[in-house]
Order: sequence, then structure tokens, then C-alpha cells
Amino acid sequence: MLITNSSYKKPGWPNGEHLETIIPSLFRRVKVSPSSQEQINTPDDDFLDLDWYKVDSDKLIIVSHGLEGSSESQYATGIAKYFNSKGIDAICWNYRGCSGKMNKQLRFYHSGATDDLEVIIKHAITTGYTNIGLVGFSLGGNVTLKFLGEAPKKYNEIKTAAVFSVPLHLSSGCDEISRPKNKIYANRFLRKLKYKIREKHKIMPDKLPLNGLQSVNTLRDFDDMYTGPLHGFENAEDYYQKSSAIFFLDKISVPTLLVNALNDPFLPDLCYPFEQLKEHTYVYFEAPDHGGHVGFRPAAADGSFWSERRAYEFIAERL
Repeated sequence: MLITNSSYKKPGWPNGEHLETIIPSLFRRVKVSPSSQEQINTPDDDFLDLDWYKVDSDKLIIVSHGLEGSSESQYATGIAKYFNSKGIDAICWNYRGCSGKMNKQLRFYHSGATDDLEVIIKHAITTGYTNIGLVGFSLGGNVTLKFLGEAPKKYNEIKTAAVFSVPLHLSSGCDEISRPKNKIYANRFLRKLKYKIREKHKIMPDKLPLNGLQSVNTLRDFDDMYTGPLHGFENAEDYYQKSSAIFFLDKISVPTLLVNALNDPFLPDLCYPFEQLKEHTYVYFEAPDHGGHVGFRPAAADGSFWSERRAYEFIAERL
């Protein structure tokens, strides 16, 4: 279903796609602290770290962050704070290796790793929540959508979802972020990913050699050499084809809001599935003209961003 009249308004900056992307990431500081932190085990003897934001609600959102983000990313803490202010609990969880502690297994995380999201969902259900909404940003949005498409109606506790700035088609998305205009972003991600390879090499040098790391110059190179093989894929393209949420949208069967700004510098044309979603019963696709990548500012008087208010507007009436 297409939402043709977005409520998001252009902030009025020149070269908006980059300013709307960079300013929130670098300069926003959300004043909130988790009510508690928890580490839970995974079935393969690893661990996941999560931050709880509780206001004694029977309703919960589970927030999945973006590539090389964490539970402390401003968009994650911002949405947790906003939902708390409306009486809804939140979990912001960290992917393997993203909490500041290196995970134990050889694998890390990737755009299609829905198994760890499922671990978090099961944990929340065991804790007692029966009304759960999923929220995802960028890579976390892809994981969320893929999970919903893989297991439609598997968990009756999951009532709804909202995702923002999602690279639905990973192959073309990887090529887009590697274009010269996006070099600053790609290099930043690549630097962080290479650092993690070096750190894990210190722990398990025999299983994770560094041969060839210096020849990795693009994100596709990294996925070819590391992400793909470490997670059971033949190469980068095999990983992209099997993990892209675009191929799972048709099977989603809970009300889901998908928001991709048309000026998102990371997203190519294949990440705007207007025709595919035009008649979809459950996925509501909103494509505002502006917003950047996980931007959607300026903030309102209470400090909240449009994406937080929009997610609450959509999710709250369905929980």
C-alpha cells in the first residue's frame, strides 16, 4: 500500500541529502539511560548484549540498529526515549561484536542474520510481553523485513513493525554507497569493519587469517572475502541475493511501515518498490522527498525526530 502524502517536511538546507544524513549522526545527543542492561546467550554459545528501557508497560518495541551502529546509536536511543514517553517499553539490542565486546564465535553479523533477532524476540516473549512491535534502521530494517517475510505469523505476539532507510536490494545498494559521492560513508564503514577483523584475528588467528585484508578496498570486496564466507555464502553476490529484504516483502503478513526518503544518498532505484507494494495488504510504503539516510530532522520541541513520531503513530494503534 502506498502512502502518497508524507508528513515529513524538508528542513530547508542546501545539499540536503548529506546534511540530513550527517548532522543527526554526528551532533545529536539523546539524554537517556537504559533502565537495565542484560547479556543473553545464543544457541551457538555466543552472546547478545541488550539495553532495556522500561516504564512498566505490557507493550514493547525491539529496536535493530544499522551497519556498525549499536544500541547507543542516537536513532536507537531516540526512539526508545520517545516510546517510553508514551508508555511503551523498548529493547535496543547489539549485533554480535557491536556492544564494545568481541563476540565468541567466528561469525559476526550481517544484513540477513535474522536468527539473532529471533533470539531477542523469544527472550522478550519469555519475559512476558504479548504485544510487540519491531523497529529497524538501515541494515536493521533489512533484517526486520526479512524476518517478517521468512516467518509470517510465526509469532502472534508480533503485531506490527516500522523500518526506515532500508537498503532493500543489497547488491545495488552496495554499489550505490561505493560511488564517489558517498566515499566518506563507505570508507568509514570499511575502516570499522577491518578493525573488527584485526581484533578477532588476535583471538582466533588460525580461523581468521589476515591474508588479503590489505587488498580489500570496497564494501563489496569485504563481503566477498569475509561477510560471505564467514556466514555460509559463496561470495558477496550470493550473500546479497539471499539476504535482500526485497525478496521477502510479498510474504509479510503484519502491518508494517517502510519509509525510504527519495533523497537518501545510500539507496538506488531498486530500494523504492512502488509497483511491488502498490497493492500490498500489509506493507505501507512511504517515500518522502527528503530525510536523508536515517535523518528525518529537525527535531520537535520535545527533541524527538519525525521518524520517532511517525513510528509511534503507526505502531501504537496496532499494539
